Amino acid sequence: MADDQAAGERRPYFDAHLFVCCNRRPDGHKRGSCAARDSEKLRDYMKVRAKEMGLPRVRVNLAGCLDRCELGPCMVIYPEGVWYKIESTSDVDLILERHVRDGEVVPGLLLPAE
Repeated sequence: MADDQAAGERRPYFDAHLFVCCNRRPDGHKRGSCAARDSEKLRDYMKVRAKEMGLPRVRVNLAGCLDRCELGPCMVIYPEGVWYKIESTSDVDLILERHVRDGEVVPGLLLPAE
C-alpha cells in the first residue's frame, strides 16, 4: 500500500469521471431527451478523443437520465460536479482540453445551476 493510502488519504481511481446523458424518451416528450440530440455520438467521440489526447486517469461513461434533458445534451464531470451542455464535437474538444486537461471551467458551455 502506498504511504498516502496508509495514512488514510486514498487517491480516487479516476481523477476525472465524465458522465454523458444518453437518456432516450419517446419522440415528442415535453422534456425531450439527450439521446434524441445525438448525445450517444458525442459520448463515443469523447471517449476516442480522451484516449487520443492521452488524458491519464480519465473515464468517459454513458449515463442514464441526469434529469436535465430539456437543457441537453448534457454531461457532468466529477469530482467537481460541473455540468455542461454539449452540442458538437467542438464543444467536446473544448471541455476535454480546457476543463479536463487544463483544469479550467468552460463558461460558455455551463448549464445553469437551476
